[in-house]
Amino acid sequence: MNPNSPNRQYVLERTRNIGIAAHIDAGKTTLTERILFYTGMIRKIGEVHDGGATTDWMEQERERGITITAAAVTTEWWQRAEEGMTKLFPDEKQRINIIDTPGHVDFTAEVERSLRVLDGAIVVFCGVAGVQPQSETVWRQANKYHVPRIVFVNKMDRTGADFNRVFHEVKEKLGASAIRILIPIGAEDQLIGQIDVVNQKAVYFSDDDTLGSTYAVKDLEGDLIDIAREAYDELMHAVADVDDAIAEKFVHEQDISLADLKQGIRRATIANKLIPVTGGSAYKNKGIQYLLDAVLDYLPSPLDIPPAIGMNPEHEESKIEVITSDQEKFVALAFKLWADKYVGKLVFFRVYSGVIQKGDTIYNPRTRRSERVGRLIQIQANEHKDIDACYAGDIAAMVGLKNVTTGDTLTADKHDVVLEPPTFPEPVISMAVEPKTKQDQEKLALALQRLSEEDPTFMVRTDEETGQTIISGMGELHLEIIVDRLRREFKVSANTGAPQIAYRETITRAADGEGKLVKQSGGRGQYGHVILAIKPNEKGKGLTIENKVVGGAIPKEYIHAVCKGITESMTNGIIAGYPVIDIHVEILDGSYHDVDSNENAFTMAAIFAMKDGFKKAKSVLLEPIMAVEVSTPDDYQGDVMGDLSRRRGQIQNTESKGKLSIVHANVPLKEMFGYSTAVRTLSSGRASYAMTPSHFEQVPSSIVEEIVSDHFW
Repeated sequence: MNPNSPNRQYVLERTRNIGIAAHIDAGKTTLTERILFYTGMIRKIGEVHDGGATTDWMEQERERGITITAAAVTTEWWQRAEEGMTKLFPDEKQRINIIDTPGHVDFTAEVERSLRVLDGAIVVFCGVAGVQPQSETVWRQANKYHVPRIVFVNKMDRTGADFNRVFHEVKEKLGASAIRILIPIGAEDQLIGQIDVVNQKAVYFSDDDTLGSTYAVKDLEGDLIDIAREAYDELMHAVADVDDAIAEKFVHEQDISLADLKQGIRRATIANKLIPVTGGSAYKNKGIQYLLDAVLDYLPSPLDIPPAIGMNPEHEESKIEVITSDQEKFVALAFKLWADKYVGKLVFFRVYSGVIQKGDTIYNPRTRRSERVGRLIQIQANEHKDIDACYAGDIAAMVGLKNVTTGDTLTADKHDVVLEPPTFPEPVISMAVEPKTKQDQEKLALALQRLSEEDPTFMVRTDEETGQTIISGMGELHLEIIVDRLRREFKVSANTGAPQIAYRETITRAADGEGKLVKQSGGRGQYGHVILAIKPNEKGKGLTIENKVVGGAIPKEYIHAVCKGITESMTNGIIAGYPVIDIHVEILDGSYHDVDSNENAFTMAAIFAMKDGFKKAKSVLLEPIMAVEVSTPDDYQGDVMGDLSRRRGQIQNTESKGKLSIVHANVPLKEMFGYSTAVRTLSSGRASYAMTPSHFEQVPSSIVEEIVSDHFW
């Protein structure tokens, strides 16, 4: 059966859904801008540093020169049938849906949910800095969702750029089976073109055309012949190792055409067995056209990836294949919410099967409710284009839905299937926020609710003891942007308290705990009695519960209430009231009363038993540790390392990249506040740093009292 509806503009085979992801300042947004220019989507190239980039449309993005929210754009590309060049899709117009993602670790949720719904990705590395911490985070996210990818080594025009060094870092640091397909010719101010390894040709960009639109394909000469031949041999062996069709021809010494080789690279890339690597300079407009050809040649269409696997919400063990076809029932995943000041709540979604038209009714298996789709919109950064229908493989937005959250599955009426939602890290930093005037109180609550709906890593809660509104996020910048958005978008001026760390508590040894609730006040009383054992769990395992009650000491109907009490007790530890993590609980014994026992009594008894156990099990306070990487000129390396040590940092290692020293350290988040100013001062503004959450470690006893007093104060 043909999976394509006769009404769709582009067949599924000619569609690519890709993301552009990398470490901050690797050049993702600049690359996106060039792609839009060369594909004819925009007529003038905008620059990030001028605040003119198409996908950096928020005021905060243009002011700061960074990407904060993932922006979606749709464009078209067709490969030219150039003489002597083999291309898999010559003279066929193809649609490319692109999501430009943030690079800063504070906005990692944008990368997470984008990769969840994309079919492929371009991962950008800086030709000077190479593989950086957030690059590794992005790579792990892509691995988690099995996203095929192409590497683009950018900024090859910069002083110190080295394509081969970055290529080897991708192989060694990321464990990638990388292959070179487009090698830069020259570097720094001598960057003049690319070697096309598959076609064994040289592509030269004209110096007279600063926009990079003019280039010439020529035969290889001089040293380039040896470089290209060596890379071709590596490429051929790599493909033969992972692709049966190429391997068979290779072993039997049969001719392997360039089209055959490209098909082999395509199959291996889609299967995540090989990672094609290209190089160039987005800012200097060199190497983008052939990168786009590689996207069409090697990254998958929606038909090339395995069907999405869903489950029946009532029978989680039953798996349901969601076939990519317009002829199937409609199934989509809502991966992002956005409050637009003109149209209201936008729900970004990826269609996995079927067709949705404006005015249709869709069903949400989570809420068991149906809603009508008011409008369908194709997103072009911050511009909206109304469309009548969305087809399998499309990425678009809906207007008019109310009861939808990030990660919800949207289906045809009463079609019970739930797709795996994206997962997000826990917030690591909190601060108190309050409106400056009483009139702003209601506006603040509404604004925070809208922002928390948009961003799964932004959380809002009320402190039960102080009554303060506490907001939590992924870092100082994250919360700073939130407060700025409150002021600009929602017209709410707010006072903020000092950032607070998301500490945790755990236990260090096994212990028993007993809890009993006995209340008699005339009439029916309350009786619950629980005996349990607790012990440390493996790191990252969280809470696990095992029921070992025998002989009906606690009736089966109350075990659920006991588990509820155990879970509730984990929200507040006994040292400073922080959440407790990584504990295994065994419910051992207890007793009940025929008349006075009820679920509430056993819930409270379980809480008492857990608190009793915490006291005996030597509870400790844990703090979040950040993996910090500082890039500094050699002259300042000693000062930087000394400052990190004073911040209770543990130096892991150092490495050299040209005249730069890269210092890797694990540092408590508590000690990293204000570090951006400190590191600039230490290095006369020449050092930069990046940090990502690493793990939790026990707080030294010498500062536990300080943390506890700060928390309760």
